[in-house]
Order: sequence, then C-alpha cells, then structure tokens
Amino acid sequence: MVTGTGSSGSGDPSAEVLAEAAGTFGLLASPARLHIVWALAQGESDVTGLAERVGGALPAVSQHLTKLRLAGLVRSRREGRRQVYFVDDPDVVTVVRLLVGRLTDRAEHAPVRHLRGV
Repeated sequence: MVTGTGSSGSGDPSAEVLAEAAGTFGLLASPARLHIVWALAQGESDVTGLAERVGGALPAVSQHLTKLRLAGLVRSRREGRRQVYFVDDPDVVTVVRLLVGRLTDRAEHAPVRHLRGV
C-alpha cells in the first residue's frame, strides 16, 4: 500500500482531506441538499425560486442553504433585498452533474430493479 500526501495521485490523501471529503459527501447525502446543489449547478437562484424548484418549504430550503454555505459548497450575494445563491466551485458542479447525470442515464436505460432483501 502506498501512503503519502499530495495532489499527484501517487499516494493516499491525508486523514484531514479524507475527513473533509467525507463531510462534504455527508452533506450531499441528503436528497434535498443534493437537489439544491443540482439546481444551483444549473444556475443561480434565490431561496424562493429554489423552494419552488425543489418542492421544499421555504424555511427548510433556507436551513439547507445555510449548511451548504457554511461548508463552502455554495455562496451567496445580495441583489437589492434578495439573497442570490450559486455554486462557486466548478469541481463541485462537475461531481454533482457527473454522478446525477450518470444515475439518470442508468435509470432511463436499465430495467427497473428493486433492492428488497439486500
């Protein structure tokens, strides 16, 4: 087993990097937060627009946005009286689009499978 640090891909990431990655994936493990990040990857929005798009209650969407913002996954800026949210990290956009897009393609082209008894 190769150990070490660095971004060259030749060694294992540090415990700190793994913990941060796990925390990020943990935040995105919520379907509601993943839907919000997916929506923001398509374009910026205020909380009202996001609530309508993802079908969530305004206070719940606002709480999810706060968690995502504190984790650095989304950012916001003020436009008059509105707070506009966006994903500022192209890598987050890439990962979310890749995973959700791939799973969508699989669902459209694969027979329906149920995971009962697993």
